[in-house]
Amino acid sequence: MNTNAINATNSNDTRPGFELARDSFGRLVLTDAQGERHVGITPVRAFPLSAPDHGVSLVGAEGRELVWIDEVALLPAPARALLQEELAVRDFAPTLRQLHKVSSFGVPSTWTVSTDRGDTTFVLKAEEDIRRLEGGALLIASAHGVQFRIPDVKDLDRASRKLLERFL
Repeated sequence: MNTNAINATNSNDTRPGFELARDSFGRLVLTDAQGERHVGITPVRAFPLSAPDHGVSLVGAEGRELVWIDEVALLPAPARALLQEELAVRDFAPTLRQLHKVSSFGVPSTWTVSTDRGDTTFVLKAEEDIRRLEGGALLIASAHGVQFRIPDVKDLDRASRKLLERFL
């Protein structure tokens, strides 16, 4: 077991918390309040789009929920970092930073964009593949199933907003 174990407590009660660590194989290990070790823990967001940092379940290898975390922000910093690192692997959704061009203003169309993970090109099959989320955010699904996030349309440059408006 990793010596960088993390103790976390549920701030809503006085019960002993749990401990999170990584084993030598890189798997997430939970030691529960009773001292039982659970190897191969998978964190699952209850509301990945609307409230990504609220409601996270730590699920055991058997698919059973072992711990519920109401709010990730209330965890100690090391536990929060470990959990967010594990969630980032599961939640591959590049953030779209800039639209460079679209092949046509009808669908399907090919989009050339810059994301937080580099430049790419994807195909938008239908206008319905652009979903509006709370707070001005958008989620765009490519033809290959990759979800591109735009946290706030207002944060895009003017040229990108103009291209995007044709599809909204």
